[in-house]
This record gives sequence, structure tokens and C-alpha cells, in this order.
Amino acid sequence: MLDQINGLHHVTTIGSDARAIDRFWTDTLGLRRVKKTVNFDAPDVYHLYYGDELGRPGTAMTYFPFPHAGRGRRGAGEVAETRLAIPEGAAPFWADRLGTDIATDPFGAPVVRIAAPDGDAFALIETDDPRAPYAGVIDADHAIRGFHSAAPLVRDAAPMAELLRFMGYEETAREGEIIRFTRPGGTANVIDLIERPDAPDAQQSAGSVHHIAFSVADRDAQAAVRKALSEAGYGTTPQIDRDYFWAIYFRTPGGILFEVATDEPGFDRDEDAATLGQALKLPRQHEHLRDRLERALVPLD
Repeated sequence: MLDQINGLHHVTTIGSDARAIDRFWTDTLGLRRVKKTVNFDAPDVYHLYYGDELGRPGTAMTYFPFPHAGRGRRGAGEVAETRLAIPEGAAPFWADRLGTDIATDPFGAPVVRIAAPDGDAFALIETDDPRAPYAGVIDADHAIRGFHSAAPLVRDAAPMAELLRFMGYEETAREGEIIRFTRPGGTANVIDLIERPDAPDAQQSAGSVHHIAFSVADRDAQAAVRKALSEAGYGTTPQIDRDYFWAIYFRTPGGILFEVATDEPGFDRDEDAATLGQALKLPRQHEHLRDRLERALVPLD
């Protein structure tokens, strides 16, 4: 069993309209845009990051907004819902702000369910979370603290449950089709595994979670995780430099793409903390494209 993983690091979703995504996460939900960069593999497409003041691991929601992408199809082999932690007692504020209702999750917590601009499913869930929020447009008594959990949807839970246990998660509750796995200690440490044997295949496009990433402290911890995963039969990529963290990727038995990302060096490695997310930052291999990309990418400010 792995002991290096510290919970979620970030969640990355495909979108279609960069401006709508930016307004939703900053103006509506009150997170900070902490990085404005581009997709390593498709530099004509933004890679946008939103989180707390520094985009700390466990708070960073990220997007690949492919212009005019069609809607994805919900189904097995993807994360069905991403949950964000809000303080206890904050659900009425958010229900009023978002014009929706308060529900209760299968384990008894008040939740406010919302859809992002491309239909991707989110829930704001009340929980006792000690993290300090970003002091933006939402006051500290109600502001989002970061991730609470992610909910992968699969047809057969057993292989995914085996993987999560190997990654250091423990089954802590079960209700209907949902099995809750929790990583002891910390925050952003819950995975709610949904089993629906008759679910159709997901079709990935706008509104689909591209991958979820788990946090490790540094490259040495990541290398140990990679070795253990490979020895257990989960083929992983080499360690890849993503500028703000190092990453390895592997496809899970349920078809969902998992990443393991380092906490270092962080989003302030190439710009001052006070101005995070304002300037367009490009990977070194794409810097020569700056003039073209600055003309082609839609302005966000």
C-alpha cells in the first residue's frame, strides 16, 4: 500500500468557452485564477487554473477550453461529479447566490449542486474544513475551501476499489451505489466510487473531466509511487515536467485517467504571488509562438 499520496492535487476538465469558464470560477464561485497558460500538447488552447490564493494542492480546478467543443456524454469511465468544500452553515448562502436548492448527500451532508458552463457537474458540500479560503468576492465565512472529493462512475467497482486501497484509501462508508473511500488525515481526501453496471460509456468532450490528479510531496515520492504502481501492474508514464509540478499518468481499470502530481514547485515559480494568473505564461517549448498565441487566444481580462 502506498503511503506517499496526500489526497487530491487538481481536477482537469474540458470546456468550450474560456471567457464563460473564467467568469464562472472567479466572479460566481470566487476562486482566484492562479495561472493562465496553454495546453502542452495543443498550445492554441488555454490551460486555466483556479484555486486559493496560491493554487495550493487540493484547491486547483483546471480547464482545457477547446473553442466550440460539443458537449460530452455522461457515463461510465469518467468522474461524474466534483465536490468542493464549503464551511458548515454556508449552504443557504450558496443556494441563494446560485438560485438553486439545498439537497442532502447520501451520507447526510448539506449540498448545493450546480453545473458549470459546459454542464460539468459540481456540488458544494458542507464540511468542517480548516483551510483558509481565497479572500476574493466571497467572504471568508462562506468561501470555498478547496476540493472535498471526486466521484468516479464505473460499471464494476471491485477493480477500482482495489486500486484505491493500494493508493492508501480506506472504505469508510457505503450507501446504495456509492462506496466512500477516505485517505486518513488531511483534506481533499475523499473518493466516492459510484457503481452502475448498466451505465453507458462516457464520451469525453466539453463538460467532461479529463483527469484527476493526486498529490505527493516531491519527485522522490512520485518516483516511489511510480515504481510501486508499475510493479503492481498499473503502467505509468515517465515523470513529466509540467512547469508548476511534475506528473505521471496512468489509466485506471475503470477507464478514468489518474495523475500523480508533485506539490513543488508551485504556481509562483515564474510570477509574483501578487499577480498570479494575470500574464500569459508559456511552456519553454512554446515561447517562440507567443506573438501568434497572444493574437489568437481570446482575452480574459
